[in-house]
This record gives sequence, C-alpha cells and structure tokens, in this order.
Amino acid sequence: MVMTSPTPASAAPAVPAASAPSSVLRVPPASPAVAAAYFGASLAFHADVSDVASALAADGDPGFVLVDSRSTASWDQGHIPGAVHLPTALIPEQAARLLDPAVPVVTYCWGPGCNGATRAALALAQLGYQVKEMLGGFEYWAREGFAFETWEGGERRAADPLTAPVDDADCGC
Repeated sequence: MVMTSPTPASAAPAVPAASAPSSVLRVPPASPAVAAAYFGASLAFHADVSDVASALAADGDPGFVLVDSRSTASWDQGHIPGAVHLPTALIPEQAARLLDPAVPVVTYCWGPGCNGATRAALALAQLGYQVKEMLGGFEYWAREGFAFETWEGGERRAADPLTAPVDDADCGC
C-alpha cells in the first residue's frame, strides 16, 4: 500500500494555464509604431531571394550589384549567375576595383547558418557602399529552384516545397 500525503493547506492553488502568459507573450509585443520602425529598418538592410531573382530576371538594370562573399572553392561549387565574386577578406583591397560606389550592393553567402554576408555587408558599409544582405543566401537560391552556375556549368533544381511554391512563381508574401 502506497500512502500519499495530503496537500498542505498553505499550498497555493494551481494557476490555470489560460491566465499565465505564454512564452510568446511573456515579453509583450512592441507598440505598433515601434514595430513599424523596426520592420521598416529591417527591410532597409535585407532583401529576400525571390525579390533578388525577380529583379535580376527583369529587363534592364536591377539597380544593384550582387556580391558573393564566399571562397573560390565555394564559388566554384555554385553561385548566382551575374554575381560578382568578392570574398569578404578581399573587400578592403578589391572593392574599389570591382564595385561602383554609386550602385547599391546586395551580399550573399551560404545560407541562414552563415553570417558571411553580414560580415561582407559590414566591410562594404565601412568603405562607404550602400548595402543590403540577401536573406537565405545561396542555399535558398538553389532550394527555391533558381538557376545557378558551377565550375561544370549551369544547374537548376526543383523548388523545395518547404521554401517556395511548387506550382506558382509568386508566394504571395
């Protein structure tokens, strides 16, 4: 026979789950004005893969130059057509030769797990360039089904249904 002790009379009653804030709302959301400033600033610093692809595919000048900030081995493994190869470590000595300071730059690296594009954007901004970072990097470029080049030639993969619509060019974002 197992004996349990009764709950002491001084124990606080259990708080219903509905009255405790969720982990999402434990820190309340920012005011709409603060949120608008934050998200507006975020868009000033970032571009997504689909928007970059759309701008590059449109007729005419996209208004920016795309910079791949990865190593030569990474570039050879796969890069976005039309991108300028400028590894982050070489930015201080080669940016002025490869980039027009009047043209905004969009940087990319491997993907979300890599901050190489952020480091490249910082280096370029410190040199006076207007710069954005392409979210998702080369990984999401390939996963969304956009064409890329390798040292062996062009390649394109089917869109990953977890990253892009399979039967529609527009995700509706």
